[in-house]
Amino acid sequence: MDHLRVFHDVARALTSSLELEEILGAIMNKMAQFFGPERWSLLMVDDKSGELYYAIAVGENAESLKGLRVPLGEGVAGWVAATGNPLVVPDVALDPHWSAFANKHPDLKIQSIACVPVRSGNKTLGVIQLLNSKLDLLSEHSISFLRILCDYAAIAIQNARSMTLIQELTITDDVTGLFNARHLYTMLEEEVARGQVFSLMFVDLDHFKSVNDTHGHLIGSRLLAEIGGLMRRSLGPNNAAFRYGGDEFVALLPGMGKAAASGTTMALCADLRGARFLEGAGLSLSLSGSFGLATYPEDGNTVQTILRAADTMMYEAKVTRDNVAVAGKGMMGRAETTRSIDGSRRAVSEMFLERDSVPRS
Repeated sequence: MDHLRVFHDVARALTSSLELEEILGAIMNKMAQFFGPERWSLLMVDDKSGELYYAIAVGENAESLKGLRVPLGEGVAGWVAATGNPLVVPDVALDPHWSAFANKHPDLKIQSIACVPVRSGNKTLGVIQLLNSKLDLLSEHSISFLRILCDYAAIAIQNARSMTLIQELTITDDVTGLFNARHLYTMLEEEVARGQVFSLMFVDLDHFKSVNDTHGHLIGSRLLAEIGGLMRRSLGPNNAAFRYGGDEFVALLPGMGKAAASGTTMALCADLRGARFLEGAGLSLSLSGSFGLATYPEDGNTVQTILRAADTMMYEAKVTRDNVAVAGKGMMGRAETTRSIDGSRRAVSEMFLERDSVPRS
């Protein structure tokens, strides 16, 4: 009856939420209540690094485990993850191999080990590790029960990952990998609601139509993808880049006032101008862009007005192309944007700071 009650509670958790941490927390709490370990943890496989990291850790020394990584094949959890086989050691003192392991980690005070892989198909997603637990003397029946709970955990992980993928697809442009326009509006609404300063950059690629006309739309799409990658690298992880539509892009610069955002915009303009694209396809194309910049709240205090301000500046820059237009500042000449690629970004920012300090008429 205790087993059935645990299964019922875990199944209810699986169907009530798709939040990974919430579901795994419910499963692990039930497991802890049933088996009563002194310390237990859930380690997840990081596919990129091929290491395990502690997703959940409870018990003595749990805080010290945060950020700790375990290479596959090393230690108890690493061995279980690498082989896909469960490991049960009722008494480490009676097992020379694991006795030596316990002696290397006296702070854990290991008496017994139960470590079971969380698998989906032939892939190990993570491992659940229980130290010094009350597994009915670690009977085969108890281990089977533990493995069934691990199967529940695998279902939860796969469901949560599928939902995360679906959510990412709904906000991602499939050509460039950048966020799409729908997500731009969502993020702008959030930024306006916060009421903190931010800047918005509009970019229109110069003469992009000639690339499609000359090389075809497939090459054009590959070019857009490379431009998306350049924007991510140039803007950095603290700023968000979007494909607004066609050959238009937008960058959201949270926390940036006009001076800092102007320097960032001119740097991107210079990076775009200095890059060569599609060299892997046997081409070496150069491209420039027309950039418009506006800052919240001085240039617009709503989603629509700040969008309109940045868009208007972009169209102003398109008059000459390969240029930057800043709301309230006017046009930045090509000579000024070139300074940023020559390593003079600090001087450019200081120039804008001086302009910002002059009272407007």
